[in-house]
Amino acid sequence: MSYQLSAVVADTELLRERTEGLDHAVLAALRQDFALLPVTPQLVEELTGGLPDFAADDPGPDRPFHLLLSPALTELLGRWSREGPVAYLEAEFAGGAGHQAAMVWLGGEVTWGPRFDGMLDGPRAEWPINAALARLGAEPGPWIDHFAELGLHLERDNAGWLTHGRRGLTADYWDELAEEWESKESGDDQQPERPGPVGDWGSS
Repeated sequence: MSYQLSAVVADTELLRERTEGLDHAVLAALRQDFALLPVTPQLVEELTGGLPDFAADDPGPDRPFHLLLSPALTELLGRWSREGPVAYLEAEFAGGAGHQAAMVWLGGEVTWGPRFDGMLDGPRAEWPINAALARLGAEPGPWIDHFAELGLHLERDNAGWLTHGRRGLTADYWDELAEEWESKESGDDQQPERPGPVGDWGSS
């Protein structure tokens, strides 16, 4: 089972205003009035006027992102953050191994990160994506962490998030499917056919 993410997350209205009229911007709804903007090569080119660059080696603490954040892109995200906090998130897992990284802008400047973690053996709240989401203002709830609370486990790659956004789906849509399934099934060992957490984010 694999998981891949390259996305900007921020308040829904902030992202809607900043991406209005863009051909390659697709917003996917999350919980708590946040939205996810899948970062694709086409979007990067549209935003910056140049093709994106990617790291030749695997990400690590010194170079946390697979996507090399160009000055044009970081300046643009900084401008967006003058209206509220903005995070860039990356994650990739396959076969139980992987990594995640995150960075947060606010008021036009980087205020946290970039932070990389390839082990995820520390407290869950300190994992880069959870820590970044907390800095966006995400609130704790009944789910295991901020990642699941906002619904970031519902799609497994950017292609899924693009479909999610184009179809106008919400995190509540999947919750309703699960509730409908549970009302029809009596076996406790059954599982609904819906996206779920990615093997504890690949850490187990």
